[in-house]
Amino acid sequence: MKEFTYKIELGEDEERIDKWISAALDSLSRSYIQKLIKEEHVLVNDRPQKASYHIKAGDEIRFYIPDAAQPSIPAEDIPLSILYEDNDILIVDKPKGMVVHPAPGHYSGTLVNAVMFHCRENLSGINGILRPGIVHRIDKDTTGSLIVCKNDAAHQHIASQLKAHSITRKYRAIVHGRFGVEEGCIDAPIGRDEKDRKKMAVNEKNGKPAVTHYKVLQNFREYSYIECQLETGRTHQIRVHMTSIGHPLLGDMVYGCRKSGFSLEGQTLHAMTIGFLHPSTGSYLEVSAPLPAYFQHLLEILKS
Repeated sequence: MKEFTYKIELGEDEERIDKWISAALDSLSRSYIQKLIKEEHVLVNDRPQKASYHIKAGDEIRFYIPDAAQPSIPAEDIPLSILYEDNDILIVDKPKGMVVHPAPGHYSGTLVNAVMFHCRENLSGINGILRPGIVHRIDKDTTGSLIVCKNDAAHQHIASQLKAHSITRKYRAIVHGRFGVEEGCIDAPIGRDEKDRKKMAVNEKNGKPAVTHYKVLQNFREYSYIECQLETGRTHQIRVHMTSIGHPLLGDMVYGCRKSGFSLEGQTLHAMTIGFLHPSTGSYLEVSAPLPAYFQHLLEILKS
């Protein structure tokens, strides 16, 4: 049985406890969390509460996840491009085509398999056996900076910054069309597409707040090179937001579906810069991943 303890800070209060835990541990479904609460595996100040309980600043939440049969995830000697590493965290430059963590039916060849080999036993366990060390994700075909946590304390520290939207996340992208402005902000909630549940969409009724700031770095004849800075971190946020204003990402066949003369594997999106307060020192740390070769080659073609 695995035990987790959290202290609720100001700004995190007045939220349902099941919703709060769901955001803190995204590997657990809301229904499973409600089951844990009903079975009194979740305690607030050492007392069981209902799922509807609204947390308060100063509350100590302790919950227990019972052991269950889990698939074996092998450590694999897969090369990693390491941007930064210390005793608490590892920042890697994830390549295109690599899935971040295992999923049912797909238990090898992921970033998790690679970091398990590299870090051995030094990975946080908060997100469960399928996602050791993983505190946030980027899409399979998105490249760039990703934080891996080596212990639970570091995981909780980084997760709290993600929840507070205080982490710096800057992406580079190539999108369809030219811009008539130098920069802009897209403030539109994102949720499940009501017509296709496998996709995300701008959803005014049921979406969660999502804000993307963008800056045009260069306009080409039919495309533009832009930088996007996330204020929030919703699933497929940049892809959905840019499509919503008529500038889908080059290569994005899910949200863009526009043909181009280039041979690409998914969207042209790179998580370049990530910055946050270090979990042990408290100092601000910022790391950038260089543009991948395919991206640089595309830019050269567009410039010519």
